[in-house]
Amino acid sequence: MKSAWLGVALLPLVAHSADNADALAVKPRTMADVIAASKSADWRTLDPQNTLYLELPTGRVVIELNPAFAPKHVANIKALVHEHYFDGTAIVRAQDNFVVQWSDPDHTRSLGKAQKTLDAEFSRTANELPFTQLPDPDTYAPEVGFVDGFPAAREPRTHLAWLVHCYAMVGVGRDNDVDTGSGAELYVVIGQAPRQLDRNVALVGRVVAGMQQLSTLKRGTAALGYYEKPEERTAIHALRLAADVPEAERSHLEIMRTDTHTFADLVESRRNRRDEWYKVPAGRIDVCSVPLVVRPRP
Repeated sequence: MKSAWLGVALLPLVAHSADNADALAVKPRTMADVIAASKSADWRTLDPQNTLYLELPTGRVVIELNPAFAPKHVANIKALVHEHYFDGTAIVRAQDNFVVQWSDPDHTRSLGKAQKTLDAEFSRTANELPFTQLPDPDTYAPEVGFVDGFPAAREPRTHLAWLVHCYAMVGVGRDNDVDTGSGAELYVVIGQAPRQLDRNVALVGRVVAGMQQLSTLKRGTAALGYYEKPEERTAIHALRLAADVPEAERSHLEIMRTDTHTFADLVESRRNRRDEWYKVPAGRIDVCSVPLVVRPRP
């Protein structure tokens, strides 16, 4: 039986020739216009079972996990969180235009019930994934788009899909062997999208709020951006699953869905920007340049 290949494509909006004059007379909508006209059904709330709160001295970083692409790694990270493994660890690396990374600086902590190593989860079958495809070509993949709000790519020939390394994506650090990542070392992309890492690392989620707490950190001066002195590191007060945090203390956010007509309109507003300042619309957009809108829940 032939497997299903699910998804929708966001096609460029092109007016028929007979309607060109009327189409050009209509003021194009900006992203702000699209968001203002959105309906409640265009938004979704964060699942507290797949949301992490990274508590830093400067504030909270909210991370949405995606178990659809790396279920074993996400489960292991949750196990580490429940063991309070990350509490009292630190951000040990801030490499300019690349990543920040946190771990146990002394490598002495017990993983508790979590696994020490996991099989690689760099890609998965694309069948049955609700893939929203962008209309523009990509340098690194045959097709790119979004799966449940996460930037992703897929290969029709092999029927594989994977998350991609856009700004704010969260990945699992590993050594040279592909099965050496457990989730005990996590990194967040803070620079230009390092897409060469795609399908070489298990991506487990993305930061949806609080990126400024990470992107503005002092850069490390040792190799790969590691801090040379312990006092340069940023302490991690706690890493918690939102479901384990009292309702009153949670960050109540909602995210624009990426499988709606409203999202298609948002993409088009960014592909062909006709805000007063823009004189030459780009006519295309990169998957890592599509804004993923997050706002406080009304």
